[in-house]
Amino acid sequence: MSIAAGPMASYTKVSDGILVGGNGMTLYIFTKDPVGSGKSVCNGPCATNWPPLLVEGSPTVSGDYSVITRDDGKKQLAFKGMPLYFWVKDTKPGDKTGDGRAEGAWRIIKL
Repeated sequence: MSIAAGPMASYTKVSDGILVGGNGMTLYIFTKDPVGSGKSVCNGPCATNWPPLLVEGSPTVSGDYSVITRDDGKKQLAFKGMPLYFWVKDTKPGDKTGDGRAEGAWRIIKL
């Protein structure tokens, strides 16, 4: 498994066995996003509650990471083909209050 190194280290890291953003906040996947499609189905109000992990420019990615283009044209980081999101109600590093929400559709990434 390839975890962030180089330029990606500013976007993700591992904390207590889960993937978190460079800010230490828990990252989630949305199981309704089609795996490997390069597409996020979480837009509009969904993206307000589940902010995507956006990247700037054209970062070099490798291993399990990829960059997708969202419907609004912004770039979002994906892990193993799944776009990455934060949960707006997680208020501090270590919070995992989004795990299992929406009948289990939102999941943390355990490594």
